[in-house]
Amino acid sequence: MNKLFLLLASFVLMSWIPMNEWKTFKDYDGRFSVLVPGDFEKRSTDIKTEIGTLTYHSFVYQSKDEEADNLVYMVSYCDYPEYTIHSDSTELISSFFETTLESSVKSVDGELVYETDVTMDNFPGKHWRVNYNGDKATIKTKAFVVGHRYYSVQAITYKYKSLNPSMDKFLDSFRLLSDGLPQKNKKKKKKKRKKKEK
Repeated sequence: MNKLFLLLASFVLMSWIPMNEWKTFKDYDGRFSVLVPGDFEKRSTDIKTEIGTLTYHSFVYQSKDEEADNLVYMVSYCDYPEYTIHSDSTELISSFFETTLESSVKSVDGELVYETDVTMDNFPGKHWRVNYNGDKATIKTKAFVVGHRYYSVQAITYKYKSLNPSMDKFLDSFRLLSDGLPQKNKKKKKKKRKKKEK
């Protein structure tokens, strides 16, 4: 009887253990951290644009489990030339995100479901969702402009799984490493801390 009880107990415990253990990934060149349920594969791609060749650095995790909440987890960043975009320029940022959203939808021949403004450490950003592949798949994106750098955090899944908690856990876990913040924003953070201490 005891053996049977132990066997059943171990089975129940095993069923609660996640297949993939989430861990914090940090990239010091990219100056960010994020939670991911596996090991990222790093890729770099040069893209020719009207403003010159841009190098996109991407970190991709693709689950081998067909029943996983999400098919792909990805973080990308790219440094833009000076005077093209900057997080301090409201007008440039507005135009930049408008173009980015259009490209995001067009690249997968999808449909924009929603988009909203977000911020991180006082830097401007956008959060949006695109349905594509005949309305069967979903891409959720959080993107930010930090100085001249553009960050994109994305999760891809089937549409019927679009509300899974793992997707938001990944997107919401993205953080900038403190040594990656421009001096202006570092000062803002220090002032806030001093006020809290008083």
